[in-house]
Amino acid sequence: MSQMNPCKKVLVVGCGLMGAGITQVIAQAGLNVIASDRTEADIERGKSQILKGISKKSNEEQQRILSHITFTTNMEDGKDSDLVVEAVPEKLEIKQQVFKQLDRFMKPEAILASNTSSLSIAAISSVTNRPEKVVGLHFFSPVPIMKLLEIVQGINTGEQTLEFAQSFAEQINKKTIVANDYPGFTVNRVLVPMLNEAAYLVMEGNDPEEVDNGMMLGANHPIGPLKLSDMIGIDVLLHTLESLYEGFNDSKYRPCPLLKRMVDAGHYGKKTGQGFYSYQKEKVLQV
Repeated sequence: MSQMNPCKKVLVVGCGLMGAGITQVIAQAGLNVIASDRTEADIERGKSQILKGISKKSNEEQQRILSHITFTTNMEDGKDSDLVVEAVPEKLEIKQQVFKQLDRFMKPEAILASNTSSLSIAAISSVTNRPEKVVGLHFFSPVPIMKLLEIVQGINTGEQTLEFAQSFAEQINKKTIVANDYPGFTVNRVLVPMLNEAAYLVMEGNDPEEVDNGMMLGANHPIGPLKLSDMIGIDVLLHTLESLYEGFNDSKYRPCPLLKRMVDAGHYGKKTGQGFYSYQKEKVLQV
């Protein structure tokens, strides 16, 4: 890895929660970032999140970080980047559409990465003419705080691409694990069924705080599974479970009906103010 050319410029596609966090971390490490999204409103939301994320740093440090970021609504502005990190919604057809476009205008040697948490890297890479240069870079939320970067090696991902991804992770001060390209990869394959089981406990009448305290005090987890579910987003959790269930056709990944009920009601967790907990009054919801 030490012999690889360092990554100097990155294009991040998507300025949502994950994309903004990824942009911030890359800029903090001193790399230049092109942060792109579809509309000026999307860009402004991403910019606000980054400003909030660096607000506790000195003015000098804030200016240094921001000097490395260029915002745009035209992702072709990043066509000379060494790496692309796609962070658009977790739907295969949307990601494939983005990768088709990236493959068309990015320089031939550029690495194309997806921040997907559950979708097939092989399926994403199949729409490109460079599948050996496609890799998964699964960041965890909140990106500036979480230490892990899960690198996902698709069936066509080349060894040089994998080495580049590991070198890039070192540049931005992330620890890595390498996962094979199966639904859920490594972390979500273990974590998400636990969160699903916690939802079943609530559906069966258990108090969310009791469940969370049980795992924090009895398993030494730093946060309870239901509070974590609210942070991740109940909608995201449900979608990941559906991907696991479809990918493995195994009943152990069947989503808890309560999660579907919550999503139908718009109770997505912290981002909507209601999930297993209420974030207006900080009281446990009765579900």
